[in-house]
Amino acid sequence: MGAYIARRLALIIPTLFGVMVINFFLVQFVPGGPIEQVIAQMEGQGNVFGAFDGGGADVNVGAMENQRYTGARGLPPEYIAQLEREFGFDKPPLERFIHMMWNYMRFDFGQSYFRSISVVDLVIEKLPVSISLGLWSTLIAYLVSIPLGISKAVRDGSRFDSFTSGLIIVAYAIPGFLFAILLLVLFAGGSYWQIFPARGLTSPQEVWDQLSPIGKVLDYFWHIALPVLASTISAFATLTLLTKNSFLEEIRKQYVITARAKGLMESRVLYGHVFRNAMLIIIAGFPAVFVGVFFGGSLIIETIFSLDGLGRLAFEAVVARDYPVMFGTLFVFSLIGLVVGLISDLMYVWIDPRIDFESRET
Repeated sequence: MGAYIARRLALIIPTLFGVMVINFFLVQFVPGGPIEQVIAQMEGQGNVFGAFDGGGADVNVGAMENQRYTGARGLPPEYIAQLEREFGFDKPPLERFIHMMWNYMRFDFGQSYFRSISVVDLVIEKLPVSISLGLWSTLIAYLVSIPLGISKAVRDGSRFDSFTSGLIIVAYAIPGFLFAILLLVLFAGGSYWQIFPARGLTSPQEVWDQLSPIGKVLDYFWHIALPVLASTISAFATLTLLTKNSFLEEIRKQYVITARAKGLMESRVLYGHVFRNAMLIIIAGFPAVFVGVFFGGSLIIETIFSLDGLGRLAFEAVVARDYPVMFGTLFVFSLIGLVVGLISDLMYVWIDPRIDFESRET
């Protein structure tokens, strides 16, 4: 097992390097950049994309003093050169990439171009929202889907199985953002009941400071109830059906028939023999599922409920061409994803020691 772990850790380096290379050089061909953003704001255009969606149709490109930057008309070349030095664009792309990777290897992710805050501090600032959505959505999905999947497997073909399958398919078919809007309309004062708040992770600071510790916990769950429900609604289907099919496959095996023939109680057969084998793939995949929900937080859900999490951070960084935030978070999230993949494999071995990755051919 030690050799397998060493090989997987060694593969992380070229994989991570490949991810960064592809994304870095793709960005070089994308229109716009941080300098264009600064110029657009100085010209009063709001953002650089006005020049691409028709808002900059009156710009005479041939009259520009600096042909490299859309909208740079009237700005002295010395100012453009100063911006390039500040953003590091006075160096060739290859040199910038090498310098960036050297800093990232030391976990130095730099400072946001437009927020005057380090990338690490910015991510930490957004973490509570993403942790809330990722953790609770994953836990609720597992706590509901596993018992429901087991019940469906035991009652396979019954009315209960057919009815719950219909509900699961309907829930899976509803887009998360549409369900979020429905929850707002029904329960957040949209048109019917004002039961839950419509925005934020907690109450305003002046109200929050006056709450007792228990009151703060209740206030927190009161605020995240609707966002978590909206982000979890479609997660039940896959996990529930996976649990059901895994149990059905194990229930039909010979060792289960033998255990029943020995007179063991059905609950003992189900939870003492079947559960461990059937739940292998489901439990072992928990780290990957959590990280997927955690870092893949829905931008639309965060926007609908006015939550400032990693989803909105990533979107705003791409739109603003905030390269330190873009590449810093990409590096960290890719690294965590690769490590979690290794942890998932180790969990397979921990749950079922019969699995031996060491004996696999590489």
